[in-house]
Formats: sequence, structure tokens, C-alpha cells
Amino acid sequence: MEAYAPSLDVDTVKAAYELADEAHAGQRRASGEPFINHAVEVATIAAELRLDSSSIIGALVHDVVEDTAVSLQGIRELFGEEVASIVDGVTKIGRVQFRSNTEQQVENYRKLLLSMAQDARVILIKLADRLHNMRTLEHLPPEKQKRIARETREIYAPLAHRLGMAAIKWELEDLAFKFLDPEAYNALRKLVRQRRKSRERQILEMQRPLEEALVEAGIPAEVTGRPKHLWSIHRKMLKRHQTYDEIYDLMALRVITDSVQNCYAALGIIHSHWSPVQDRFHDYVATPKSNMYRSIHTTVVGPSGRRYEVQIRTEEMHRTAEYGIAAHWRYKESGGTSEVDEALLWFRQVLEWQKDAREPEEFMEFLRMDLFQGEIFVFTPRGEVKQLPAGASPIDFAFAVHTEVGLHCAGAKVNGRIAPLSRELKNGETVEIITNPKQWPSRDWLGFVKTSRARQKVRQWIRRQEFDEAFRIGQEMFTRELRKARRAKPQEADLQRVSKTLGFREWNEVLAGLARGDVGPSAVIRALYPDEDPHTVVQRTPSALERLTEKIRRSNRGVTIQGVDNLMVRYSQCCQPVPGDDVIGYITRGRGISIHRTDCPNVLNLDSDPGRRVEIEWKAERDDRFFVHLHMEGTDRRGLLGDVARTITDTGTDIQHADMRATHGGMAAEFAVEVQDLAHLRRVVNAVQRVKGVLSVVRRESFGESDLFDD
Repeated sequence: MEAYAPSLDVDTVKAAYELADEAHAGQRRASGEPFINHAVEVATIAAELRLDSSSIIGALVHDVVEDTAVSLQGIRELFGEEVASIVDGVTKIGRVQFRSNTEQQVENYRKLLLSMAQDARVILIKLADRLHNMRTLEHLPPEKQKRIARETREIYAPLAHRLGMAAIKWELEDLAFKFLDPEAYNALRKLVRQRRKSRERQILEMQRPLEEALVEAGIPAEVTGRPKHLWSIHRKMLKRHQTYDEIYDLMALRVITDSVQNCYAALGIIHSHWSPVQDRFHDYVATPKSNMYRSIHTTVVGPSGRRYEVQIRTEEMHRTAEYGIAAHWRYKESGGTSEVDEALLWFRQVLEWQKDAREPEEFMEFLRMDLFQGEIFVFTPRGEVKQLPAGASPIDFAFAVHTEVGLHCAGAKVNGRIAPLSRELKNGETVEIITNPKQWPSRDWLGFVKTSRARQKVRQWIRRQEFDEAFRIGQEMFTRELRKARRAKPQEADLQRVSKTLGFREWNEVLAGLARGDVGPSAVIRALYPDEDPHTVVQRTPSALERLTEKIRRSNRGVTIQGVDNLMVRYSQCCQPVPGDDVIGYITRGRGISIHRTDCPNVLNLDSDPGRRVEIEWKAERDDRFFVHLHMEGTDRRGLLGDVARTITDTGTDIQHADMRATHGGMAAEFAVEVQDLAHLRRVVNAVQRVKGVLSVVRRESFGESDLFDD
């Protein structure tokens, strides 16, 4: 604190220490040391980050509310609303009883993120708290060590990375590695120690001539070796299937200079003296990472043919790289917090995702997805840069441009060429999205999207569509039940009362539940009219108009299940049935009835639960279309693919996807087409078989896992 004491309220900091010392009197940690030591260590880390007075005070008393008799109101009266808000954000909410550990963790993270979106100091203190806990983790039982270490690796280290705090991130990762895989950790640490002298000698072989070249060019700079961290080395060894010696042929140096201009000047000197390695150059000064990281990265072939990775940055960039958001901390002092607000944008997005996360596991999935992934930079046709996670698809890009672009994405061009929507984008590519107002998200997109934003928007749309469809069908079912019971439509107040009685929030959810099978028609009628027995309702002969209406509605719906129509149905993607196939229905929990072909292995393998199979009568509607995948093999005749595509189109069939690849002495192609029924599909297959050069064309079934197993 002495280094920047003039800007701190030292007297209040001392008062906070005295309160914490008194409140924690007699309390000891698992190591046996006084509990106050932990509070002091957390405050020391906060001081090393050069945080403000409120942060250091909050660090000193962050466990007081949870572990002692001091209340949050007491903290507020002594130190003000600002400190109380920080303490409340950091305090664990162990007093609340949750149904599962997962749910408890998720609630903690939600509270943490919500607090942090208002005040980033909450997460800075939480990271300092977790860092000291990890430094002293050896005093806890092994099971608790592993649980805390895993949580640190999965959540806290990526959070530190998101805020650009590399120094804390590296230490958290190495400490988690130490407790999660002690054998690998100790073996690697021993190897690093054994090779230290030879590694330092190899660094000097490059460092000295580099320093001389920079001095000769008049560029003020400090050149140092850059330490590689144990977890980073271990992860590379696993990913590349290489030994330690093979990984460590890449030496690392860092050049720190005084200006951006000299960063680029130093880069020119380095490339003029040593050959750069292609595809190993990244300019994060021109395009900073989303966590504010800025540096120039290049790899060159140095002395003895060894590769050296060189980072070039200014002093300010170095502070940002080490301490991230904390390096830019000017909270309410200079009146501007734009850099802090920029770093918090991601967390505000997380809060939007959690509103749509129905289950704890789903929110954890959102959180982990965006915490872990590296970044790539791709361009719009106008040259705008979009940051995406590594492995992102055109769908992710579309949603990054605008939600409506993502929802209506029908195709994509990558570097001017048509590309599948599932294609992984690479750094520097230009992506153009083709939209169609009639195109809507597909459940298949969830299999390859990488960004939480895209996943959340797709799931949101699918849920809305499924709910709207279920609501419509449920409304028809309820109207039919009212007619059977010869009752008028109930009052709104009665509908709301019944909703609560049946365990739903509102009447619309009751109707959707009817279609999904979550609640039976008899239960709804009985709840509305307690004196009504649904099983003894007088059956009356329907009028001629009702019979005609029923016939029209029945034919338009197309699917009748054991004599009952208008139930919620799903067409299985594992065997891709079409009208005309021999089909069977399978009752899923909460998602209606899925239709499968009778020879689908996913149905045949479920002999243990035959009661959930139902007979189906299925007739095609005029406007219905169903996806079918066709596999074609042919000769390598030029123009064959075009002829086949034209032939399919001539049958009145839309092609949704086409892909061709060369094989030994020929070619193979995959087509995704839309057909009305089995007769339509046979016409397409027969037409394609007549094309010159086509050797075979068959219907392709995936027979992968289906929605039978989603329930």
C-alpha cells in the first residue's frame, strides 16, 4: 500500500482491519493459523493490484458477514453503501437451501455476475479470495481439494482471463493443476527444473543479439525471457501428443518499449535479422482481444535453427496484460470508466443468457462456452472485424452481426464461395450471410454453434415455436372437451385459479401442457367443474356441420394417433420418416410424440418400454415438406453434379444442401432434399438414377441418437 498510500483512506483501512481482527477473534483456518491472516492476504493481493480504498476495505471484511455476528447493515453504517455492496457481492449465500450442488453453484455465479455488472470490484476481490484459498489448499481434505481446484479451473481462471488478468490466471491454473493431477504436475515441475539452465542459455543466445540490434537502431527496449507456465505446457503436450522436449523447442522472449511506434519499429528490426515463421504472426495492437489484451506476436527462426516466439508491447500494454481490468482502474476518480465498462460488456450479456436458462446445467453450459474459447477475427464484406470464438460457424457470425440476420440465415459465402453453415471459420476469412425471410433456425444448428449468443437465440426461438404449436393444439383439445361436457367457456378468473391448482403459472401454459401430455383433459375439466365426471359425460351425435369441420381439420392435420388427432408430434431426425413409410409413434416426456420408421433401431432397442409405442395413421398434407438425405455415387464425368441438381429440381423438389467429393475413380455426393411423401421421394431417386454417370443413389439414414433419449 505504501507505493500509492497518498490516494488511499489509510485510517478507514486500519479501522476495517481492527473490525475484522475483532470479529474473527478465536477463529482459525484449516491450517491452524488465525482467520484474520486470510483477510489480510486477500487485501494484500488487492493492494498489489492497486485497487482503491473501498476495495481494500471490502477485502479485509469480505468474510465478516458470512462467518461472524457482524451484519451487512453494520458494514453499511461503518463504511458506507459502496463497501457494503462489494461485501454483499462477494459473500457466499450458504444460508439459502438449494436442491442440488449444481443449482447452488449457479445461484452463486448469478449473484456474482449480477453484482459485478454493477461494480467490477466484486470479481476482483473474489479472484483475490480464491487465489489465497488455492495457495493454502493443501490443508483441506483431498475430496475438498479436488472440488475447489476443479471449480477454480472451470470458472475462476477463465474469469481472470476474460478480465485480462494473466498473472492471476496463470497462478490459478497452475495451482488447480497441482491438486487435480499431482503426479503429472510434480513430474513436469521436475523436468522444468532440470532443463532450466540449458533453457536460460538458449534464451541468452537470442536475447543478447536482439538487445544489440535494438540499441543500434535507437529503440529503447527491455528484452526478457518469458516464463512458460506448467499448466500451459501440460495442455500443449496433451493437445499435440508431444513430449516436453518437443514442446519446448519454442523459446519465448518479450520486448517492452515506450511507444506503439517503437513496437512496430522493433518488429521490423526483428524480421530483418531473423526469418519469420509463416502463420505465426498476430497483431493484437491493431485488433485488441475482447479482454483488452494488446501485443504483437511473431515467431522467428533464431540461433541454431531454434524457433523463438517474441511478444512486443509497451509498458502500458504489459500492465494491462498482467492485471487486465485492474490496470485501468479509475473507479469514480477520473470520471471515466469506458475501458472498465468495455470489459464488463461480456458479463452483462451473461445476465441476458441466464434469464433464458431453464435449468442450472444450461446456464453453466452458457458460462463455460464463453469462458473457455480462444478468439478468431473474421471480416464482413464491408471490411468490419468481428471477434468470434475459435471453431465458430457462419451461424455464429450471423448472430454476431444481428439477431434478425441469424434467425433468417439461409446460407453463407466464405471468401466468396458457398460454404456449409456448419463450416469452421478461420482467422482472417471474409464471411457473407445469405438471408431469406422464410428461413428459421433449425435444431440441428445447436450441434455446431459455438457462441452463447447464437445458442441462446436458437434455443429461445425453438422454445417459442414449440410452445406456440403446443398452445394451439391444446386450445383445440380443450375446446373439444368443453363441447363434450356441454359447458360454456369459463371466466378468466376461473382459468387462472385452475392454472394455479394444476401447478402452472398461467392458463396458456395449461393449454400447452395439454398438447405435450403434461396434464390430461380429464384433470383440467375436473379442476374447472368439480361436480363433473369426465367418464360419464353424455355422448351426443355430432351435427352435420361438426362432422364436416372435423373431417377438414382431420385431413389437414395429417396425423391421427390411435384415433386421436391434433396431438403434438415431432418427426424424428434419426430415421427421417416421410408419409408413406411404415411408421410408429413413441411417447416422449414433455415433448409430445415422436414419429419413427418401424425399422428404426432407436425404436427397436426400446423393447423394455412397449407401453410408450402408439399406432399412427399418417397422411401427407398438401403443403408439408420433409427433409431426406440422399447419397449418390458416380463417375468423374464433368458436369455430373450440375446435371443431377437440375434433374432433382425438375421433379419439383427443393435442394437444401449439396456436397460432392472425389473418390477413387469417381465421385460421391450428398443431397438434402425436401419431399412431400414416399412417392415423391421415389420419383426423385428414379430420376437421378437415369442421369448419365450416376452409379447408385440411396436414401441415407443416420440412425444416430434421437429425441427418444432427450426425455
